[in-house]
Amino acid sequence: MPMIQLTLPSGTLSAEARSGLLKSLPETLLKWEGAPDNPFFRAQAWCRLEEVADGGFAALGDDLPRFRIDVTVPAGALSDRRKAGLIEEVTEQVLVAAGLAEGDALRVWVLIHEQPEGTWGAAGNVVKFQELAALAQEQRANA
Repeated sequence: MPMIQLTLPSGTLSAEARSGLLKSLPETLLKWEGAPDNPFFRAQAWCRLEEVADGGFAALGDDLPRFRIDVTVPAGALSDRRKAGLIEEVTEQVLVAAGLAEGDALRVWVLIHEQPEGTWGAAGNVVKFQELAALAQEQRANA
């Protein structure tokens, strides 16, 4: 049940680029989590794109746009290798969408937030990572 949020200055991306990222970012997150690509898990992968008004998101030193990607996953969902792959791939997707070069990669930050067991809820219940992992394994076996 991952969530990915991109925060960026308003007007930085075209409508087409925003639409593309709203699809590709959660797909990439599911891939690196190792979740099955099926309707149930796709419906649980949320993506939010938050555009901050002009002047409300900046860095010291220059006026170039910055991008922050917050990824929230259950603790244990991503190994160090998977985190590294996720960070690399979503950084590349944002650079391409914004028409930037690889040399601009330091303007894209990816922050991974791991929710401790027992602190994620949905449908009025606590969601446990081990139950999700078992469900994913079962759905992969039945596919």
